[in-house]
Amino acid sequence: MISFELDVEDLADTRFALSPLHETVLSLRVLQDPGLSALHLPWRRSTLERLGALDTGLLMSLVARRRTLPDVLTSASEGFAPSFAEELALVRRAPTAEVRHDLRLAHAPDTLPEALRDALAEDDEVVLGLRDAICELLRQYWTVAVEPLWPQLRLVLEADMTYRARQLALGGARLLFADMHPDLCWEAGVLHIDRMIGHHRVAPSGRGLLLLPSVFAHRPAPPVSPDVPPRLVYPSRGVATLWDAPPTPDPTALTSLLGAPRARLLMLLEEPLPTVELARRLRVTPSAVSRHLRVLYGTGLLARARDGRQVLYRRSALGDQLVAGAGEG
Repeated sequence: MISFELDVEDLADTRFALSPLHETVLSLRVLQDPGLSALHLPWRRSTLERLGALDTGLLMSLVARRRTLPDVLTSASEGFAPSFAEELALVRRAPTAEVRHDLRLAHAPDTLPEALRDALAEDDEVVLGLRDAICELLRQYWTVAVEPLWPQLRLVLEADMTYRARQLALGGARLLFADMHPDLCWEAGVLHIDRMIGHHRVAPSGRGLLLLPSVFAHRPAPPVSPDVPPRLVYPSRGVATLWDAPPTPDPTALTSLLGAPRARLLMLLEEPLPTVELARRLRVTPSAVSRHLRVLYGTGLLARARDGRQVLYRRSALGDQLVAGAGEG
């Protein structure tokens, strides 16, 4: 069990953050062991097909046999939502002693895998070379496996934080942690994290507690070392919706949203047309068409341009998206 003692100052400085680097490193667990989460199997299959020439031996060696990860790769940078590049830049500046210590501690009591043996070298340049190789490999992996999905992942994570913030406002720390995970227990100012490989207790430090929701975490994950500032990665709500297939377009939805006359107009305006031609095709008066065109133009669904003595209307990019989403056109 790992426990965080949180005094008044620590609770006052409890905060949330997003970490694209942490999420990237955590995803390696799912890549290595599909049994950790059946929900992520679609992502895992597609990612394995795209890894190509990446050094998967070094990549997978970052996850220890016990599923622990090196703290040097998961220490979130300052700020609410740092970029992946900002976080990786911090790792690139990690000193030799930290790299050696965190790689060894993550894999203890096992020996380091062959791909990480350079961490045992007495020559600092060799260790720093390994650090830089890991950083470059993680950058390539992020680009292939996580970055294309990051906007979608971020929406899920931010929705979780909104929910948690409401829980904190309604019931304090007790309600905040109540349904975060069965392995978490808040009692008498101490947050207990059960079923941990490590066993230590972090005393109040005035450093607060950093909470990081994660799509790829299957259970709470505090730092391996008790010396790292208190933080807790926990499984985010809403993960089950991530890989759902998009809903089948409903051709009637556009009509329900805009009404039949305006929906028909929007459908016709795939090419530029004047008011008179639209009225002819729809068999209504030009004045009736003009009223609907003003509404559609005012909401950004149409663009218009003058061509001599007449005005031509056409769907805007937003209008094209709306029609495409309705399965028409």
